[in-house]
Amino acid sequence: MQSSAFGPSPTNPFLKPFKSTKPNPNPRFNPISIPPLPKSLRVTSIYGLSALPSPKSPTLSRFRRWIAVPSPDPDLRTRDVTVRASSVPESAGESTKSSSLVQTLQLGSLFGLWYLFNIYFNIYNKQVLKVFPFPVTITTLQFAVGTVLVLFMWSTNLYRRPKISSAQLVAILPLAVVHTLGNLFTNMSLGKVAVSFTHTIKAMEPFFSVILSAMFLGEYPTLWVVSSLVPIVGGVALASLTEASFNWAGFWSAMASNVTNQSRNVLSKKFMVKKEESLDNITLFSIITIMSLLLLAPVTLLVEGIKFTPVYLQSAGLNVNEVVVRSLLAGLCFHAYQQVSYMILARVSPVTHSVGNCVKRVVVIVTSVLFFRTHVTPINSLGTGVALAGVFLYSRVKGIKPKKA
Repeated sequence: MQSSAFGPSPTNPFLKPFKSTKPNPNPRFNPISIPPLPKSLRVTSIYGLSALPSPKSPTLSRFRRWIAVPSPDPDLRTRDVTVRASSVPESAGESTKSSSLVQTLQLGSLFGLWYLFNIYFNIYNKQVLKVFPFPVTITTLQFAVGTVLVLFMWSTNLYRRPKISSAQLVAILPLAVVHTLGNLFTNMSLGKVAVSFTHTIKAMEPFFSVILSAMFLGEYPTLWVVSSLVPIVGGVALASLTEASFNWAGFWSAMASNVTNQSRNVLSKKFMVKKEESLDNITLFSIITIMSLLLLAPVTLLVEGIKFTPVYLQSAGLNVNEVVVRSLLAGLCFHAYQQVSYMILARVSPVTHSVGNCVKRVVVIVTSVLFFRTHVTPINSLGTGVALAGVFLYSRVKGIKPKKA
């Protein structure tokens, strides 16, 4: 730019050397007229600033007689500001809000499916256990349905088939054992007492979680957590005393389900499987489902034998189609609600998941009472409500950590 600005004029393509030997005391210079710069060469077209000296600059005022500098174009600055403002997408905020809304709708849909599958599982399962009182066979059938679904997803690449080492299988085995026992005891309780009473007793899971965590993990509860356990225990005791369908076998089966389910959580912390890309929550649940089927199938043959056959169902005076269809639907809902539960846990915090689980238990109790027309006394309702309120309080204070001194 400087060479073009200060180069010789086009009218004098060649300069003649000065022949005078005496110095000229008053040299005169003809002003050099510089045409306006092309817009492509103006720095102002980029940043709105002139690369040439400011009109108020002393240097420019000294040579104003010699060099004619074009003034900066004010329109360029305006255009520059306009272009830069328009380069920021106006829909950035809208796209962020839209993405957040979509995620919220997806999470709400998962919670709705979680509750819906759980409701139908309890309804179909209770209907089958009423007429077919073989909980070991029913539990095995549910694990078999889940195993078929897992193998179908792996074979069709709907979900990536994992590569599991023998060391990982050994670490998962204790989780599969307690998972099997937990679901077996739950079905035993559902076969003996009302669905609402089973879930009222299962509201004591936080109580056993605190005890087992203190015994095996050394995690001692805070005062807030201990305070939340009081209404849980009191509410379950009050509901049990006034339960019309109370049965000791159903009561202790539900209690055993609480112990085994919380033992699974403690074991998952104590014998933590190495986190690899192929072993996420859904994969872990899928492997546990297959292992549970392999563990419980021999027990079923020894304890109850082969009872789920058309010949036996007809000899018992049952409608074969209804029992088979409802058993399969219960198995589908059983696997679906647990898998959706893991999908929710991957998106929210454990505290939020715990609160959602508390709400789910309330929904299941209310719907089962309405569907089966279970007789509930006012005191029984009060005990159930107090226990569930304690579970909700526990889920809220669980994350509170004591202040360090």
